[in-house]
Amino acid sequence: MLKKTLIASLAATALLAPAAPAGGGPGQETIALPDEFRPEGIASGKADRFFVGSIPQGAVFSGSYRTGQGAVLVPPHPGRNHVGLKAAHGKLFVAGGESKAIYVYNSRTGADVAAFPLADAGFVNDVVVTKRAAYFTDSLVAQVYRLGIRRDGSLGKLKRIPITGEFQYVDGFNANGIETVGKRLVIVQSNTGKLFSVNPRSGRSREIEIDTPVTQGDGLLRRGHKLYVVQNRQNKIAVVKLRTGKVRRFITDSRLDVPTTLAPFKKSIYAVNARFDRPDDSDDDIVKLPR
Repeated sequence: MLKKTLIASLAATALLAPAAPAGGGPGQETIALPDEFRPEGIASGKADRFFVGSIPQGAVFSGSYRTGQGAVLVPPHPGRNHVGLKAAHGKLFVAGGESKAIYVYNSRTGADVAAFPLADAGFVNDVVVTKRAAYFTDSLVAQVYRLGIRRDGSLGKLKRIPITGEFQYVDGFNANGIETVGKRLVIVQSNTGKLFSVNPRSGRSREIEIDTPVTQGDGLLRRGHKLYVVQNRQNKIAVVKLRTGKVRRFITDSRLDVPTTLAPFKKSIYAVNARFDRPDDSDDDIVKLPR
């Protein structure tokens, strides 16, 4: 039943799948960030713009895929962590990781828009944004955070949605990357390598059967019927055919160094290297993936 539901959702949304942002000229093969920036999340904005968050600094770097040039947009915020992020509605929606909060910034000026402390959170990991809400995963607490977005783009209420059903939390990091398929959420469970479909209203979940576990799964990116799943410490990206549940191939590249999240630009996909527990002094911080 779940496979049929997903196929129906994909068929209905294939033409609505997010297109890569328009921009002039091809993107850079690699892009450098400041040394020890410690990136984790990457998001695409308008034209050729990208945004990357810094875990320890609570900062955001913004630049151009086309030129590779950029600068810090959101200055460091001591005490804040920036993990997954998305750009939408003129804002940056940022998951706060260990700082147990959600942060929202102006995507043009970098100014603070809002902060939502979450005392009951474990690790706020990643985010996906729709027309009416931003949904955030928590890797340690079985709940999704829903931040409402009004028609005028202003922020609404923050709600907690308990995850129930087949998605069972176990020791370690659980819910991580998050995407949408039709009206449902798709979430990867890092420690088991399973994928789940989650009702964004009730939190009821069902497992999406795949033929190969995507263990150490991190950021997700859907393009049409394909779901790209970052497997961070394995330095590869699994390409899952959602209609069949088959892992069609793995994308690998010698420049990948603990990649965490993905973002599209035109026909390309970019990955950001987090380099957990390793020196962060390479120029290959953002890498265009081979096709």
